[in-house]
Amino acid sequence: MSRKKITVTRETDSGLNTHFNVPGQGEITRGRLADQIERGQHDGYHVRRVHGRRIIASNPDESEGNNLG
Repeated sequence: MSRKKITVTRETDSGLNTHFNVPGQGEITRGRLADQIERGQHDGYHVRRVHGRRIIASNPDESEGNNLG
């Protein structure tokens, strides 16, 4: 069974993802999603710190179809 993926719903003009659609939750902010990922609530995703911001990323694997988009 494949898991439903998290998708980007809004981003800034510079391309920073700000809001995400999380199955079962609807649209949530990057900060809220980062909190959930750091608590281990979303397998397959991790949080990177870039210039002091928490950035959501899918874990690397062989598939191209499960990247954030």
